[in-house]
Amino acid sequence: MLDSASENEDFQDARCESDQSPPGYDSTTLRRAFGRFATGVTIVTTQTEAGPLAMTANSFSSVSLDPPLVIWAVGRHSRRFDAFARGRFQAIHVLADDQLDLCWRFSRTGTDFSGLDLRNNAEGAPLLPSALARFECEIVNRVNGGDHLVLLGRIMRLTVAEGEPLVFAAGRYGRLAAAGP
Repeated sequence: MLDSASENEDFQDARCESDQSPPGYDSTTLRRAFGRFATGVTIVTTQTEAGPLAMTANSFSSVSLDPPLVIWAVGRHSRRFDAFARGRFQAIHVLADDQLDLCWRFSRTGTDFSGLDLRNNAEGAPLLPSALARFECEIVNRVNGGDHLVLLGRIMRLTVAEGEPLVFAAGRYGRLAAAGP
């Protein structure tokens, strides 16, 4: 496992070695297929030399209860890629259905924390004032994933609140609707 990005500088340009695509593959069809899987929406934060930085991400998942691990992926095309790829401590905030404004804010810019009661944890990761869940993580491994870099985070602390999640599916944001009794 990696303790910091400096131990593996190859992640910047490395790609998965297989370039074979499935039959009938095109990026539009693949994007539509991915969109059929509903996800929650997160904001990931890290501290940089220039100050706090945030990014909206829906590529988040739990991995393990013991040890407590999560993953998320940052796109290589993002202007914020280097900061998150190298950031050792990050906080992942799961958004509530009434936090669409924060989702949009940090999808456009990663530095607009105006009006937020921002504080840092002991390791320096910026913490947003509210979220349905927050995972304060140390990034312990990085895995090349094509046009994304997958970050494995060991959960150091977490908080959980009541509420309903913001959901993203088929290119749209919404609320979760119960499907049964």
